[in-house]
Amino acid sequence: MSEGFIKRISRLISVSANAVVDSVEAAAPESVMEQAIREVDDAIADVRDQLGKVEASKYLNSRALSDENARHKRLAEQIDIAINEGRDDLAGVAIAKQMDIEAQLPILEKAINENEIEIKELGSYILALQGKKREMREQLQDFIAVNKKVSSRVTADEYGRDRKPKAQVEQATDAFNRAVGNTAISTFDSGIDASKLAELEEFARNNRVKERLAKIKSGG
Repeated sequence: MSEGFIKRISRLISVSANAVVDSVEAAAPESVMEQAIREVDDAIADVRDQLGKVEASKYLNSRALSDENARHKRLAEQIDIAINEGRDDLAGVAIAKQMDIEAQLPILEKAINENEIEIKELGSYILALQGKKREMREQLQDFIAVNKKVSSRVTADEYGRDRKPKAQVEQATDAFNRAVGNTAISTFDSGIDASKLAELEEFARNNRVKERLAKIKSGG
C-alpha cells in the first residue's frame, strides 16, 4: 500500500465533525455532509479493490511456493536415481537447481506473510470506514432533526427575514458535536445488489457483536 493511500484512509477515519459543522451557515450544509459520506463510500470501494489485488497476489505467491516445493521434491527423487545409476554429473545439476529453489522459498514465504498482514489491515480499514459511514449518517440525521426542530420555534420577526438565526446555528452545532461517536445503518447504497451487500454487512456485524457479548459473558 502506498503512503498516500494509507493517509487518505486514515484521514477519513479520523476526521472530526468540525469541518462539516463549519459549513452550517453555507447555502447547502446537508449537501456538504452528503458529499462527505459519498467520499467514504468511494474510499471503501478503493480499499476493496486493493484488497482484491492483494488476495490475488497471495494466491499467486502461494501457488508458486507449492510448485517450487513440488519441484524440489521431484529433484530429490531424480538425484537418488542419478546417483544409483552412477550419473553424478546429472545429480550435480539437480542439486544446483535445488539450491536455487531453496533460495527462493524464503522470499515467497515472506511475500505470503506480508500479503496476509496487508489483507488483515485492509479488512480493518473496511470495518473502520463502514463504522465512520454509519456515524456520519447518524450525524446527518441528527443535524436535520435538530435543525428542523429549532427552525419551527424561531420566528422571522425575532431575527429578521434575511438573516439565519444565530441560535439555530449554535444549537445545530451543539447537537452535531454530540452526535460524534454514534452509529447508524447507511441507506446510501442503491439497487438490489447493493441492498443485499448492505444486509450482509449488517448481518456480519451483528454476529460479531453477539460473539463479543458471549465472550464477555463467559469471562473470556
